[in-house]
Amino acid sequence: MGLSGGVILSVTISFSLSHSATTTIHIPQRPETAPFHTQIIMPAKERVCLAYSGGLDTSCILAWLIERGYDVVCFLADVGQAEDFKEAERKALSIGALKLVVSDLKREFVEDLCYRAIQCNAIWEDRYLLGTSLARPVIARAMMRCAKEEGCIAVSHGCTGKGNDQVRFELAFYAIQPSIQVIAPWRLPEFYNRFAGRNDLLEYAEQHNIPVTSTKTKPWSMDENFAHCSYEAGILEDADVTPPDDMWKLTDDPRNAPDAPEDFTLAFEKGIPSVLTLGGKKITDSIEIFTALNELGRKHGIGRIDIVENRYIGLKSRGCYDSPAMTILRLAHLDLEGLVLDREVRLLRDQFVTITWSKLLYNGLYFSPERKFIEKSIIASQDDVNGQVRLRCYKGLTSVLGRSSQTSKLYSPEQSSMDSLEDFQPTDTTGFIATQAIRLKAYGNAEAEQGVDLSKS
Repeated sequence: MGLSGGVILSVTISFSLSHSATTTIHIPQRPETAPFHTQIIMPAKERVCLAYSGGLDTSCILAWLIERGYDVVCFLADVGQAEDFKEAERKALSIGALKLVVSDLKREFVEDLCYRAIQCNAIWEDRYLLGTSLARPVIARAMMRCAKEEGCIAVSHGCTGKGNDQVRFELAFYAIQPSIQVIAPWRLPEFYNRFAGRNDLLEYAEQHNIPVTSTKTKPWSMDENFAHCSYEAGILEDADVTPPDDMWKLTDDPRNAPDAPEDFTLAFEKGIPSVLTLGGKKITDSIEIFTALNELGRKHGIGRIDIVENRYIGLKSRGCYDSPAMTILRLAHLDLEGLVLDREVRLLRDQFVTITWSKLLYNGLYFSPERKFIEKSIIASQDDVNGQVRLRCYKGLTSVLGRSSQTSKLYSPEQSSMDSLEDFQPTDTTGFIATQAIRLKAYGNAEAEQGVDLSKS
């Protein structure tokens, strides 16, 4: 509207694709007055990439980040879990996410991490097959790709301040992109003081109409992928509480397993599963092998464990896991190595490589020079691990029925036979024993001089 002797205002607002919005106000003056421009810089919302599972924690964290003024891109990795990705997208968008990016990482997970774990017989504290630890590197690197593509200034996750996953994810993030910012709500006082426990999260979810599968009567948390399903927290924090029968997701109760055993054959090439022969069918695709073994193991109740483990940060934690395919594959691989692997190579691998690689994965140091170094030893150790293992699943157990190799020449039934002296003279052992006894004779004499009778020790 024009006013006599006044100023006519016209406002043009333009938005850029950067992280700030620019508002430009043009004020034309009377002809005799030189035009001028006033520019006002208004901060836009910063964009955060959230590792999203659709579960209780990350759904509440999504709402909380939005409350704090962030635009949130949710990232969800498909690592073989039973997941309704469409429902997860609907849920994330309904809470307020900009989008949900789903990345199919199943093959990468199986071939890059699970198969490497099988090659080195990876295990933590003699029982845990590292199912959660194995998934973290592939999830972290895919999430960092997503964060870069979406222009995110930070990444966020729902890992607790007492767990291992916070270490695994964040060490991976910093190795991949050293300048990245990380928002870890469970380590921020404003978050953990507001949400003292899972019941607080459940109440928050109810207030914000966020649907969740966890309830106040079944408050344990689960993490599932191709390698396993883990269960922790809630009633499981009492180490003496027996897990309820309906908790286990990937295995049926062995007591209810079929009364008839099921036989199958696994073939390996350089320590990697190459062919599964099951029910007259040969399966060669890595994902299909894993899927078939998981189903076989489920039916027969293979791979359940309930342990108290030592976390990297120093706490003890109770965890329950069912890992059907990994349990079967590790057993078969170990057995084949007994046939084809050199004794000293296996000794070095078992005493150093297996232990160290497992520790690096458990502690979140996959993206490290030492892991890269160790992995070269794993690959070199597997050159001769070629052959077949025949197995049987029955009521919670997997048994080896036999093994063979067309390439290994280390095992000779003729040399090992008690009925043959081919290439071996029993008298040769006399010198071997005499040499080995030199040190022990000296020890025995020294103990006798001290009055120690070893027959009574």
